Amino acid sequence: MTPQLQQAIKLLQLSRLELVDRVQEEIEQNPLLEEVREEPSETPTKEEERDEGEADRALSVADEREGTPEVDWEQYAAYFDESRPQESYDHSSEEKPQIENYVAFENSLSDHLLWQLRMEPFSEEERNIGAVIIGNIDDDGYLRLSLDEVAELSEAPLDAVEDVLETVQEFDPSGVASRDLAECLTRQAKELQYPEYVVRMITGGLRLLETKNYKKLARELSITFDEVVAGAKLISELEPRPGRAFSKERVTYVTPDVYVIKRDGEYIVSLNEDGLPKLRVSPYYRSILSEKVGDDKEAKGYIQERMQAAVWLIKAIEQRQQTLLKVANSIVRFQRDFLDHGVKNLRPLILKDVADDIEMHESTVSRITTGKYMHTPHGTFELKYFFSSAIQRDGGEDLASRSVKERIKEIISREDTKKPYSDLKISKILEKEFSLKIARRTVSKYRESMGILPSSSRRSYL
Repeated sequence: MTPQLQQAIKLLQLSRLELVDRVQEEIEQNPLLEEVREEPSETPTKEEERDEGEADRALSVADEREGTPEVDWEQYAAYFDESRPQESYDHSSEEKPQIENYVAFENSLSDHLLWQLRMEPFSEEERNIGAVIIGNIDDDGYLRLSLDEVAELSEAPLDAVEDVLETVQEFDPSGVASRDLAECLTRQAKELQYPEYVVRMITGGLRLLETKNYKKLARELSITFDEVVAGAKLISELEPRPGRAFSKERVTYVTPDVYVIKRDGEYIVSLNEDGLPKLRVSPYYRSILSEKVGDDKEAKGYIQERMQAAVWLIKAIEQRQQTLLKVANSIVRFQRDFLDHGVKNLRPLILKDVADDIEMHESTVSRITTGKYMHTPHGTFELKYFFSSAIQRDGGEDLASRSVKERIKEIISREDTKKPYSDLKISKILEKEFSLKIARRTVSKYRESMGILPSSSRRSYL
């Protein structure tokens, strides 16, 4: 496989942002590559000429009224020909604020806890123990070391570690530095002065709470069923992840690579070229190659090599874009029902179907659909979303597994929360309403893949 072919294959699987970064790297490394920038029109329109004329007349009238002196245009141009922006104040460069001061500082959970640690009247040994504890608290806010391990790391006695941990657990956010979920929720419940039976529900009945076996929990704790229901509601309002407020997770915004728009009853597919640099071979270096290099074989060889690399990159990017357009058009042809009616009408589709349709290899289709997104009337989806295995249906076309998942989600959304459907019941509804024969274990697998709890955990007593 030639280096050029390897490069073309790598370009296929790059996401949009990765492609932009790769192009910028190539521009920096190859002097023969340059980005084509749109030049403003040199010929002014009639409206621009009229506006300029009116502006000139207004300036001349103002000059006559004010007696404006002549302007030294050379000095004027030199003043505004600075490469850096002018500041609005006259301070020395040492006094100007640093760029870091313009950026908002994000406080991490560790920083927040260490700040509180410094506020405590601790001894040097206690401060060291606190630092070890805080250093081993994960992003969720839980201490992931045993007290013996903390004592070993801080070279301190166990009773001193226990005392410092007790103080750290009183820090904000409530429940931080707990060693398990029960301890975390218990500390929050006590801080909020919840009834004593609620604390007992946490310390001795979390497993029954999880399965919503409220009757058994009421018997074991010798409390009423209504108290269990009320306690469960209070517990649900506690924070199981104290460090959530300091999480580094950020929303990732997706820029579509392809837009699908319906026009006059037909779907039009277009590439999103916005932000992608348009490249060309530098005319300056081409002129050097043809006119000025002369007999300098080394310089001529270098320029020819760089020119070949530049031309190949431009062609490879164009090939990538054309392949992406072909695959997107093929997907639109196969998934017309989805575009017309939504996810429930997504049809089964495999890589081979699209590969045969556009006469390309399956591996090419796989690479070009990785990390690429399509904007449709029903939202923005990764291209791989449109590929799904088939589920057979009696007396009708096969359905995509994603479509079946959507139907399961729809069935669960309309169930009575006091009597939620079991997986077996859902499979019977699918057979009755959609002629889909699906085993109970398949329903269970699809339900779990969508993050939907089993019927016992979906039951509501409120």
